[in-house]
Parts: sequence; C-alpha cells; structure tokens
Amino acid sequence: MARSFDILAESVASVDQIHAAFGREDYWLDRLADDVSASLDSLVVETNGSVTVQLTQYLGRQLLPGAVANMIPGDLKLLYQETWRPADDGHVHGTATVAVGELGSSRAKNLLAPTANGSQLRSALTVQVKIPFVGGAVEKAVGASLTQSIPSVLRFTTTWIADHV
Repeated sequence: MARSFDILAESVASVDQIHAAFGREDYWLDRLADDVSASLDSLVVETNGSVTVQLTQYLGRQLLPGAVANMIPGDLKLLYQETWRPADDGHVHGTATVAVGELGSSRAKNLLAPTANGSQLRSALTVQVKIPFVGGAVEKAVGASLTQSIPSVLRFTTTWIADHV
C-alpha cells in the first residue's frame, strides 16, 4: 500500500530563475557534487523549455534498516527522472519518479508557482515499498526523509542561483 505526502516550500528565486537552473548541466553537477554515489546520466532541454534529467544513485546496504538489508541481495540502485514543463500562466509543472528495481518507487507531481516574493513549490508525493511486513514502515521513513530533502533541494537551488546568476 502506498503512502502520500504533501510538501510545500518557498524560495526568493523566481519561477523563471529556478526553471533556468534546472536546464543547466553545471547546476546538476553542483547539486550532485557531495554525493559520490550519484551520477548525472542525461539532461535534455527542449526548444519549448521542457527539461528532463536522469540520475542514478547507488545505495549501499549499510544505509538500510537491518531487517530490510537482510532481505535484499546486493546494493540498491535508484533510477531518478525529473521533468519540468513551463505553462503559459507563469507556472512550471513537474514530475519526479524514482524506481528501486522491484522493491519500490516514488512519484511526485510538482507545481512551481510565482509568489509576491519569489516562488512556491508544491509536491504531491506517493511512496510505495514492496517489501513484506516492513514496507509500510519504510514508506513512512522515506516519505519523512523526502519532506525534509525537497525543501532542502529548493534552498540549495536558491543559493546556487544567487551564486551563479
């Protein structure tokens, strides 16, 4: 059974500035710089402004709770895809998906909207873990982690824009 989470974060950077950053390879390389287990696999920027990025992250078994680690052979590989499409109303719509083989996945529907002081990111996130007996607890833990990491990524993006524009 999947769990849903709603996340809200704000930035002083504009929608256009954030969307432009998402289309830059140097942004993604800087965003991944502290994570040696992650790689930028693909970045495609279309003429209509759509941006699609694909990342891979390798997670060691030591990051998993003991009971879960015992049930999973080998290390985990997360396949991550994020897509952003501008709309005529000044908003940017996005999706982010993560697949962890047959073990689970997450999907976020994102909306980046202008505010009087910058922008606001709304994410409707669903996490599903297909591990018997502990899946619900892992879903809850992953969701709680993402409710912290998504605003953290927006803060990183805001700082990155201030330093690079």
